[in-house]
Amino acid sequence: MKFVISTQELNYLISKIQNVVAQKPTIPILSNFLIEAYNDELILTATDLTVGIRCHTEAKILEEGATTLPAKRFAQLIKELTAVNVEISSNANEVTTIVAGTSRFKLNGMGKTDYPSLPDLSQVHSFHVKQSELKDLFYRTSFAVSKEDNRYVLTGVLMHIANGLATFVGTDGKRLARAHAPIEISPSFTSQSIIPLKAVDEILKNLTDEGDAKISLMSDKIAVEANQTRILTKLLSGDYPDINRVIPEQSELIVNLHREELASLLRQISLFTADHNHSVRFTFTNGELKLTANTMDIGEGTVSMAANYSGPKLEIAFNPGFFIDILRHCKGETVTMGLTDAYNPGIITDGEHLTHPLQISPLFVIMPMRLSED
Repeated sequence: MKFVISTQELNYLISKIQNVVAQKPTIPILSNFLIEAYNDELILTATDLTVGIRCHTEAKILEEGATTLPAKRFAQLIKELTAVNVEISSNANEVTTIVAGTSRFKLNGMGKTDYPSLPDLSQVHSFHVKQSELKDLFYRTSFAVSKEDNRYVLTGVLMHIANGLATFVGTDGKRLARAHAPIEISPSFTSQSIIPLKAVDEILKNLTDEGDAKISLMSDKIAVEANQTRILTKLLSGDYPDINRVIPEQSELIVNLHREELASLLRQISLFTADHNHSVRFTFTNGELKLTANTMDIGEGTVSMAANYSGPKLEIAFNPGFFIDILRHCKGETVTMGLTDAYNPGIITDGEHLTHPLQISPLFVIMPMRLSED
C-alpha cells in the first residue's frame, strides 16, 4: 500500500473516527485504525464492536492495499505534522513508513485479516431524510436519555417508524423528550430501534445542515450515511416503555412563559437548592409565577416573572436542572406549559401551542417532585 494525501484532509478523517476506538479492547486489533487504499480512494475505519465508523476521501493511490495502525499514536503523529502532504506506505511485514517533508517515521501495525468487517448494506431496508431534520430530531431528544446503566433500554434514543412518521424519544424516567417528522417511506413499514447514546453523539457530530442522510435498518443494527461517512451501531435490546401512558392527554391549565427569562431565573434560584434535593417550588397566582428555594445550609431565594395565569393558586415542584435542560432544547421565544395539579407530570412545548399534546413536536414531559413543607 502506498498513497499521498493532504495532511489536513487526513487529520479531518481521523477526527471523524477516533472517538470510536475501544479504550480497553478485548481484541488488540480494535485499538487500531483500518486503513485501505483502493480505486483512488482512501478509507479509514474504526470500531469498538458496538459502534463502527467508516469514512472515505479521494487520495493519490500509488499502490493499492491495506493495513491497520495503532489509532492513538498514529492520530497524535499526524496532528503534529507541519508538512502540507504526507506519503504513507506499508510493506508485507506490516511496517508503515510515514514521510512528511524531511521527517520520516516507521510505525509497526497489524494485518487487516483479523479486523472486524462492517456488514454489507445492499439488501437492507433504507430511507433518506434531510440531515438538518435528523440532526434536530436527535438534538431535541438525546439530552433526556438516562446516563445510568441500571435501566439499560433508557440509555438510548428510541426511533419508532409507523404510518410514514419517524418518532424519536429520550427519557430517563424523570423527564421525557419526544419529536417526530414525516419521512418518505411506505406507510405500511414499521420498525422500532433503540440507538445507543454513544452512536447518537457520533451521528450528530457528522451531520450538517445540507443534503440528505441515508438510514439503513437491520434487525439488530442501524447505519446512518452522510458526508462520505457511514456510522453503524448495534441496537440496544429490550422493550421500551409505552410513552403515551406518561404524556397527559390534556392539561387543565395552560401557561405561556418567556423562555430566556424563565431559564435565567431558574439558574439563579438553583443556587439555593441542596445537592441531595434539587427542587424548586413553582407558585402560580393571577398574572405571576414565583420560584422559591429554601435550604437550611445554604439560604433561600425568591424570584418572580409575569405569567398569563388566572385561576386558583397552584404550587408544584420541579428539578431546576431538568427544567433548564428542556428550555435549552427549545428554540422559540416562548414556551407553553401544561399542568393539571402538583402530582401529575408537566408538559412543555416549544411555542404557544398545546391543544393536542399527543401530536405536538417537539414535546417535553417533566415529572414533579415532592413539595417540601415550609
